[in-house]
Amino acid sequence: MPRKRFARREDLGLTRAEFAVLRRLSTPQKIQAFLYGLKQNFELHGDTCRPVRVVLRTRSAHCIEGAMLAACALWVHGRPPLLMDMRAVRDFDHVVTLIRRNGCWGAISKTNAIGLRWRDPVYRSLRELAMSYFHEYTNKIEHKTLREYSIPFDLRAIDPKIWVSGEKNCWTVPERLEELRHFRLVGGRHLKTMVRRDPFERRIGAMLQYRRPRALLEKLARRKGK
Repeated sequence: MPRKRFARREDLGLTRAEFAVLRRLSTPQKIQAFLYGLKQNFELHGDTCRPVRVVLRTRSAHCIEGAMLAACALWVHGRPPLLMDMRAVRDFDHVVTLIRRNGCWGAISKTNAIGLRWRDPVYRSLRELAMSYFHEYTNKIEHKTLREYSIPFDLRAIDPKIWVSGEKNCWTVPERLEELRHFRLVGGRHLKTMVRRDPFERRIGAMLQYRRPRALLEKLARRKGK
């Protein structure tokens, strides 16, 4: 079945008001600015993977939720809705929306921290793009944790009723990303020579766009106390 270049409102199952928001996001830069303006979804009541409709309604998202919205907006404007999955060890994975211009790759990204954000489309390969995240991709004990990146995944392979206009968590998307072929970024002898971030980098890396809510801090404290 051929994949449509432009997504119409009827294809996505959105209301006129919902579709109008995506229509206004006519460039990757506008999409990224919109994601920056969304509050952070801290998943206070459990893990989520909310479809585009729910993100538009709540005006909040975490990485994969923001990536799906960005991909949907690109599709509305005739760009392929491509995601790339990045795997980490002893840390959370991260998902970005791919953009391509003049043969080079870039990324739209939703994150609460400073290091894993937008990337200009200046990288000659997906490996180069993924490596641009390597230094800042660290866990709470300052280990650099990024290890793999995936081939692009075209969201047109999944029914928009699941990831765009649905009302429930769309776990199908992360499941499909997990099944993709991934490529190793570093390993073996390279891992032995890596150093942790220095104190200055740690201070900068601790900056967040949105403060963690009290309910989340209390939840983390209870876990730590067990």
